Amino acid sequence: MAVVDSLTSALPKHPASVDATHLSRLAFLSDVHLQATEMPTFRAWSDHLLHVQADAMFMLGDLFEVWVGDDVLLDPQAEFERDCLQQIHALSQRMPVYWIAGNRDFLLGDAACTTAGMQALNDPCVLLTSGGNYLLSHGDAMCLADTDYLDFRRMVRSAEWQQAFLAKPLHERLLAAQQMRAQSQARKATQTEWVDVDTQAAVDSLMEHQATVLVHGHTHRPADHQMNPTLSRYVLSDWEADANAPRLQAFSWQAGRGFERSALIPS
Repeated sequence: MAVVDSLTSALPKHPASVDATHLSRLAFLSDVHLQATEMPTFRAWSDHLLHVQADAMFMLGDLFEVWVGDDVLLDPQAEFERDCLQQIHALSQRMPVYWIAGNRDFLLGDAACTTAGMQALNDPCVLLTSGGNYLLSHGDAMCLADTDYLDFRRMVRSAEWQQAFLAKPLHERLLAAQQMRAQSQARKATQTEWVDVDTQAAVDSLMEHQATVLVHGHTHRPADHQMNPTLSRYVLSDWEADANAPRLQAFSWQAGRGFERSALIPS
């Protein structure tokens, strides 16, 4: 676990556990990648928040395609971002909303969380339920074979890099984010092997935190993995409503029933 721990050491110290032992229904989502150019996905996500039946919602990273600082909310052209946070705030009036930083929205800060009415959590975070202890994560820090990304992650999660980046004018940060996204896509196009969460890192993290199930996103490969007789890994789906085969998947936990997946119909 030393490698994973070293990657998260620069992150803000948010709560490392949530006591949900008194709750009976929990909802999860990840990798929605909200952006103004993908309105079908936004509408599907907004409709899901409006109708989801749960006692708490956990958003496990990459809620936004890009987030370059909370001051974006002051930009006259950021109506989309403000609307997204208002949608989450409306949800927070019905249930607690929790969020873990992803590789796209790790600069989402306290001001945005307060506006949205959501609680930022540490990555990983232990979820205490009546059915056992589960571990929540975005998942990127456990993709140990993706060494180039982990080097990049270590750099951008450092306080020094973030202070320097956030000191730049907003338009420069937006341009830099576009360039980093293009570089990421180009790198993925040349990869000959898909990088997944490292099984041993997942097992080690579960054992360290005395949990039996890891729930994460990031890889865009929704699946259920039985890593050994007692430890499991559930991967959340990414969201893309206008794909040829729409990827919109609800993931939930219910006391006495466990975890369930269900496909959503694009609106």
